[in-house]
Amino acid sequence: MIMVGAVKWVDDVIPDAPYAITKDFMYKLFNEYDIDYIIHGDDPCLLPDGTDAYALAKKAGRYKQIKRTEGVSSTDIVGRMLLCVRERSLGDSHSHSSLQRQFSHGHGSPRASKVEDGWSGGGTRVSHFLPTSRRIVQFSNGKGPGPDSRIVYIDGAFDLFHAGHVEILRLARELGDFLLVGIHTDQTVSSTRGAHRPIMNLHERSLSVLACRYVDEVIIGAPWVVSKDMITTFNISWVVRGTVTENRDFLKEKSDPYEVPMEMGIFRQLESPLDITTSTIIKRIVANHEAYQKRNEKKEASERKYYEGKTFVSGD
Repeated sequence: MIMVGAVKWVDDVIPDAPYAITKDFMYKLFNEYDIDYIIHGDDPCLLPDGTDAYALAKKAGRYKQIKRTEGVSSTDIVGRMLLCVRERSLGDSHSHSSLQRQFSHGHGSPRASKVEDGWSGGGTRVSHFLPTSRRIVQFSNGKGPGPDSRIVYIDGAFDLFHAGHVEILRLARELGDFLLVGIHTDQTVSSTRGAHRPIMNLHERSLSVLACRYVDEVIIGAPWVVSKDMITTFNISWVVRGTVTENRDFLKEKSDPYEVPMEMGIFRQLESPLDITTSTIIKRIVANHEAYQKRNEKKEASERKYYEGKTFVSGD
């Protein structure tokens, strides 16, 4: 609910919606929520019995299809996490060092039987996502801060964008008039969080953050250290971070990336509303490894079928 409600194109969220569109629920949407159309992407959505989940809406003439955003499905992202688990258990140092590059550039795993089409030998598909400048423009607010705006800066990996990220961004935005978010490069995240991270590449993470209604602008590939030059360039009033972050024990012997804003008296640490991190999400998947593996094998079969038989669909 927090995640969907924070998407800037969402006006309202209906809780406890059924997976299958029943006749009663469909007419509740039409009559109580004044909904005109029920929408889904151009990929098929089937119920366990193999029937179309949107058959009733289509029959009522109230269904519209839109082009799906390829390569950013939950099946795909869960697959990447499971790939990390598998490569870790095999203990291959080459795999450890190359996983981040695979996720960033859409290549198959070192053990892929079909590297050329992005599918790994174990059925796990890595990124099919193809970022374009137009896609970034679509997600952007398209306007900068005013001359007297109080600009708040927060940075991080923002990997597997989750409710914890949303809530800290909401608090950060409340401190000023314009929220600027720095998103670290894949290489920076990998060097600071481990060879298996990030799960999502820089462009995917950037669009995830830009989709949040509390964010005004992002720096794609922000520097690890917040410098005085950067603060001056962007006219930053506050540099903030949350209390809940990934483990940073490895930084104890290194300089603090927030040293400059601290010395300038513009650094603030905000109490994170939710005790959740990217690692929390990954641990949930790992804890149910076998169940997710079976789920993904089934889901990926339909995804593979979609990619092999897809045709051009107009629209953005």
